[in-house]
Amino acid sequence: MPDASAAIRRFNRFYTREIGVLDGNLLQSGFSLAEARILYELAQTPEIAATEIGKKLNLDRGYLSRMLRAFQRKRLISRQTDAADRRRSLLSLTDKGRTTFAQLDRRSSEAAAGMIANLQPGTVNALLGAMETIQSVLEKTPAAPDYILRRDRVGDLGLIASRQGLIYQQEYGWDKTYEALVAKILSEFVGRNDTVNERAWIAESRGAILGSVYLMKEDAETARLRLLYVEPQARGTGLGKKLVSECTEFARDTGNKRIVLWTQSTLTAARKLYVGEGYKLMKQEPHHSFGKDLVGETWELIL
Repeated sequence: MPDASAAIRRFNRFYTREIGVLDGNLLQSGFSLAEARILYELAQTPEIAATEIGKKLNLDRGYLSRMLRAFQRKRLISRQTDAADRRRSLLSLTDKGRTTFAQLDRRSSEAAAGMIANLQPGTVNALLGAMETIQSVLEKTPAAPDYILRRDRVGDLGLIASRQGLIYQQEYGWDKTYEALVAKILSEFVGRNDTVNERAWIAESRGAILGSVYLMKEDAETARLRLLYVEPQARGTGLGKKLVSECTEFARDTGNKRIVLWTQSTLTAARKLYVGEGYKLMKQEPHHSFGKDLVGETWELIL
């Protein structure tokens, strides 16, 4: 993906310049970024072996050894033989080392606060959410289910239509007609303004939308689940299951006898959620939509 690679490299160049790590003198402290990270690890653990630091930071053994020797010459760290294994040395910060780290830590906190000082609260929340997304995706671990479920509000429609359009294009190759369909459904939902029988659930974490689902009235006894989606970084946290179950509970509370939905055979993760909730596959129909040959499926849940 050359475009993705170029975007990642562009972001890396911007961010390393922004946080001031290019000149080897982090925050005018006299330490490089690598040296500062080693001091941080030493500050977190009273006694730690050099090999453990190397594994945590993925540092070359010789490079790490040279930095540790420099710390010893400056009397920032001390070595002590491990009582459990006399072949190992345990490292710890000296009083001078702890003072030095405290100064560096304070400067780092001040620099981070300065980066966001002139940003609006909503922008800060979006920034933090984006940072969490980058970390969780690259670590290949699901984001913690730290979110709230709220009702829809101004600004949601465009964001949700855009995200669904992009996600389905990236993951399934669907064209822009799907985004247009999402926008049409959302417009219909707002236009009907049926706050008694219809509802939206928006999952949000620190100002960033993690997923959503809509329940709309089909007829006197039937509700329709629509536009379920979960952002990639929030998958595996149970959010999708929660959104589906919220629809079920609300449909029962509002007197419906069934919920129906339309999905595609290729959307395997969503289909598993529907099966888990008790939905039954009622009908399959081949069709050509969103630039693809698909098999549309109608599912039903009896309440």
